[in-house]
Amino acid sequence: MHKLNVLIFGPSSFVSTLDELKPFLKFNPFTDNLNKEHEVILIHHEALKDKKIKNFIEGSNAIKIFASKSVNSLASYDAYLELPSNLKEINAVVENITAKSKFSKNSSIEIKNYLLNKNEKKLYKQNNFIILTEKEIQLLELFLENKKAISKDNILSTVWNYSADADTHTVETHIYRLRKKISDKFMDEKFILNNKEGYYL
Repeated sequence: MHKLNVLIFGPSSFVSTLDELKPFLKFNPFTDNLNKEHEVILIHHEALKDKKIKNFIEGSNAIKIFASKSVNSLASYDAYLELPSNLKEINAVVENITAKSKFSKNSSIEIKNYLLNKNEKKLYKQNNFIILTEKEIQLLELFLENKKAISKDNILSTVWNYSADADTHTVETHIYRLRKKISDKFMDEKFILNNKEGYYL
């Protein structure tokens, strides 16, 4: 399983302690490479004295965990780690905030003027919604990832893992059903479009 990359900011004692704990951490802590891709930043309160670090943190879209002896303003942080803390607490705070963040990312994905909630398997438009199957969600995600039309063969291999020569009507059937659901509930005939290249949103 992929270990999270966590960028650490803090005094050398804080950094070296985490480095010693590295074999027991459920994430990959690093301090030396600001360009390395990271999902989480763990910030010791003392690191904020450095203006450059403070600006970097404020400009980052990563999940931010604030480590301190007392809770200051948590407005710009996603979680709080009370110091001193043990190994179990450090792992727990990183795991919990990451899981919450992933859950909320799945909670609302914008598609045209709709909201797709993957956790609930629902496609919303204002107060109305339809319930989607797992395959319908996969279809919508595939369309979202691609800006141009996707061929039937490509959809078949990506969503169903079928080869192109296994000529089935699976794609047409699923898209027909999804279009019908959307048309019946939202009176929208132009949600999934198609041309000679394939299907698109």
